[in-house]
Amino acid sequence: MLLLLLFIAVPLIEIALFIQLGSVLGLAWTLLIVVLTALIGTWLVRQQGLAVLGKVQSSMNELNDPTEPLAHGAMILFSGALLLTPGFFTDTVGFLLLVPKVREAVFRWIRSRMVVQSSAGFHSTQFRTGPHPGQKTGPRDVIDGEFTEIPEEPRRTKGPSGWTQD
Repeated sequence: MLLLLLFIAVPLIEIALFIQLGSVLGLAWTLLIVVLTALIGTWLVRQQGLAVLGKVQSSMNELNDPTEPLAHGAMILFSGALLLTPGFFTDTVGFLLLVPKVREAVFRWIRSRMVVQSSAGFHSTQFRTGPHPGQKTGPRDVIDGEFTEIPEEPRRTKGPSGWTQD
């Protein structure tokens, strides 16, 4: 229901703002502002998106939790979509999402309303490759076997490949 209200309210707000600002500024200035906000917004989204991408990569390389940089990236992507949508209300929300402090506040708000559930994963003795952390090893974890070392044959450089009959 909330999504339906947004799909109805946002275009109505945009139309009202276009009428109000268009009557004050005139058609040419209104259209120029819409085009300029799209261009400036696209440039800002690109700059911040690349910076957040670097943060995501470094958190992955350092084995840190990439949740926050990924959330910032998603909000930057969403702000880009809002900035490319013609309108003053969507531009305002899009530019606000490009402010890092605003994104942090939105992330904290979303995180406070989420419940994360995790599972320990699939534990089956038939797929286990070794003891689990905290588990003591016992005699059943030892695999007894025999092996024979096969010497490597020198590589053939001339003659038939071995796959054909002579």
